[in-house]
Amino acid sequence: MKAFDDGSVRNEKFSPAMKWFDAVQSCQQAGVAYALITVLGCTGSTPRDQGSKMVITGDATFDTIGGGHLEFVVTNKAREVIAEGRSVQEIQHFPLGASLGQCCGGSATVLVETFAGCQFNIGLFGAGHVAKSLVSILSGLPCKVTWVDSREEEFPASVPANVTKVVTDDPCGEIATLPEGADVLILTHNHQLDYELCVAALKRLQSGNALRHVGLIGSDTKAQRFVKRLEHRGFSLDEINQIKCPVGLSEVPGKLPMEVAVSIAGELIAIENEGKVTQQKRGLAWKDIKQELGSELGAEVNTEGQGAVLTVKNETIK
Repeated sequence: MKAFDDGSVRNEKFSPAMKWFDAVQSCQQAGVAYALITVLGCTGSTPRDQGSKMVITGDATFDTIGGGHLEFVVTNKAREVIAEGRSVQEIQHFPLGASLGQCCGGSATVLVETFAGCQFNIGLFGAGHVAKSLVSILSGLPCKVTWVDSREEEFPASVPANVTKVVTDDPCGEIATLPEGADVLILTHNHQLDYELCVAALKRLQSGNALRHVGLIGSDTKAQRFVKRLEHRGFSLDEINQIKCPVGLSEVPGKLPMEVAVSIAGELIAIENEGKVTQQKRGLAWKDIKQELGSELGAEVNTEGQGAVLTVKNETIK
């Protein structure tokens, strides 16, 4: 599966006939940006009734809210937000008259929920035992992995939904194709290839095309040898020190492939969450939802029992 930062997907798993709920699951698993569209309410004659849903990605749509210019306008609006990499929730109201070029005569209120694509990108070089163990861990994390090796036979028969397998005779060339801010893990079977990948990563860093983290598997002895070779190649010590070797958390010891993989995964998780602050409030406040839906759709609030229930026409939102 290939998932792109602009929300586009090009893979047989994303069939045009896919229903909205299957599309949501596939987008979530692949880390693809998407918008979930829900018709909250409608009056008069409309293409679809309330509760109708569809999913929009950067280059595809799944299911429908009735087609026509309404769906065209909603799709374009959703793709603008997808292209900006934002996650938003908006309620939009559309009279289905001359302004939309539709003759239905009714109106539709639509909830547009846009989910940004995953920005946690990992370039994994090497398909050996440690890499295979690491992929099994990364498959359960909100990240996108580009897994590179020249040996087709070393890859498993199938890879997780958030992993793109790349078989190439030029692994170093893949360094330049990784998204900005990606994490690079060099775990190959060949020390010379490891060295060449380090050179490619340092050249990319020199060009200003940022990588967030470069990790190299190996011992302290290997690290010292690579420092000397890279200095001889013309890189400064400050540049070379941007490569972490041995890669992984020193607090997590062990030499078994899974132990090393856990150490590397732990380091990546720490890097991904560094500096993040938990917000006290996220999304829409309850009072704002009551005010907006109450004024626009005549919603009623029932506070009997536990919690509160906001009823919009024939639909209940809890």
